[in-house]
Amino acid sequence: MINILRYIFFIFFLSYCSFHDSGGFWTKEKEIEQNEIQFKKVFLDKEIITREFNSNFKISLNKSNIKFNENSIKDNNDGYTVFDNQLKTKIKYNFSKIKNFEKLDPNLIILDKNIIFFDNKGNILNFDQDSKLIWKINNYSNEEKKIGPLLTMVQNDKKLIIADNLAKTYAIDLKSGKILWTKKNLASFNSQIKVSKNKFFISDVNNNLHCFSLNSGDLIWTHSTEKPFISSSKKLSIILKKDLIVFSNSFGDITAVDLNKGTLVWQISTLNSDMYEEIMKLKTSNIVENENSIYFSNNKGKFYSIDLKTGAVNWIQNFSSELRPTIINNLIFSISEDGYLYVLEKKSGNILRITNILKQYKFNKKEKNFSTGFILNSKKIFVSTNNGSLIVINIETGKIINAIKVDKDKISRPFANKKNIFLIRADSIIKLN
Repeated sequence: MINILRYIFFIFFLSYCSFHDSGGFWTKEKEIEQNEIQFKKVFLDKEIITREFNSNFKISLNKSNIKFNENSIKDNNDGYTVFDNQLKTKIKYNFSKIKNFEKLDPNLIILDKNIIFFDNKGNILNFDQDSKLIWKINNYSNEEKKIGPLLTMVQNDKKLIIADNLAKTYAIDLKSGKILWTKKNLASFNSQIKVSKNKFFISDVNNNLHCFSLNSGDLIWTHSTEKPFISSSKKLSIILKKDLIVFSNSFGDITAVDLNKGTLVWQISTLNSDMYEEIMKLKTSNIVENENSIYFSNNKGKFYSIDLKTGAVNWIQNFSSELRPTIINNLIFSISEDGYLYVLEKKSGNILRITNILKQYKFNKKEKNFSTGFILNSKKIFVSTNNGSLIVINIETGKIINAIKVDKDKISRPFANKKNIFLIRADSIIKLN
C-alpha cells in the first residue's frame, strides 16, 4: 500500500513540475546542453545543378595519350573501350526470362569469343560467338529453381566464382563446366565479387564483408558493419587496391579494411540521415579508384572524391547519379538520374560541361526515362536506357549522333569486347557489331 501511495505521489509531482522551461525543473540541464555542446554541420547543403552548363565547351580526348589500366576490373574503372564499330548487325543469345530482372545489376563474363551468363532457373550458360551453347550447368534444387536465383559471377584464371541471392557460393571449371565446390552462407549475397590471389571477397545483405578461399570456398575472415533494416535494392560495390579492400553498404557508409586481416582502416558516412525512408531509397554508384583516390555518387545529390589511404574528403560535387562513373586521365564522366551528362575535372571536381541527353531524344513522355549505364571510347559515349535504346553521343560536343532501338524494356549497361558491344535484357543477350 505504501509503495502504491509513493507511485501516485511521484506521478503527481511530475505532472505538476512540467517538462517546459516555465516549470523550472529542467532549466539547468537545458542550459548545460546549449552552452557546452555545439553542433556544426560538416557538409553544407548546396544547390543541385539540374540545367545545362557550358554546353558549347568542346571536350577532346587524344587516344594516344589515354592511360589504359589493365586492372580496371578490380578498381571498377572499366568504362573505357577501344570499340568503334558502326553497330549495323545484331545477334541474340536467348535464354529463359529472368523474372526479377528489374532488380538485377548484371555482369557478363566474356572469354575470348565466348560469353557466360545465366537464366531464370540458375542455369549457367556458356555460348560461343555464333550463340551456340557449349555447356550448361545447374547447381540448384527444384525448390531453389522456382525462386529464380540471381547470380553474380567473376572469372579468375580457369575458374568461375558464383554467388547468389540464396546465400550460396560455388566454383565451376570454365573448360568443362564441372562444379568444383559449393558453400552455404547465413545470409544472401548482394555485391560485386573481387578476387586477389587465392582469395575472393563479397558482401551479404547484412552488410558483412566476407573473405573466402578461392580453392575451397572456406571462410577466412568477416568484417561486419551496421546491420540494415532492409536489404539494398542495388548491388553493393567493392574495389581492391594494394593491401586495401574498400566497399559500400546499404547505409551509404564507405569502409576500408586490411585485405589480409579484415581489420578496419577507415570509414566514412555519406548519408546524413537516420530516417527509414531515406535509407530504404538510397542507391550508391559503384566505387571507382584512380590514382589513389576513389570516386562515387548517390541518388541523394552527392558526388564524392575521397583519398584512398586516409578516407579524407577531397571534394564533393552536387548532382544525383547511381551509375558507375568513368575516369580518363584528368576527366570524370557521369550521367545523372535525370539524364544530364556531366564532365568534371578530376583534381578539383570543377564541372566543365553539363549536357541534357534525354531532351535530345524522343522518348515516350508518359514514362520515366533514365540511363542504365554507359561506356566510352576516345570519341563516343554509348549510353543504355531503361526503354531499350542505345544512344551514341559525340564526346566533343555532347550531342547525340545515333540511337538504336534494341528492345522496348530495360537493357543493361553496355559491355564491350574487341569489335562487339553486348547488352543484357531479361530473356537474351544482344551482340551489336
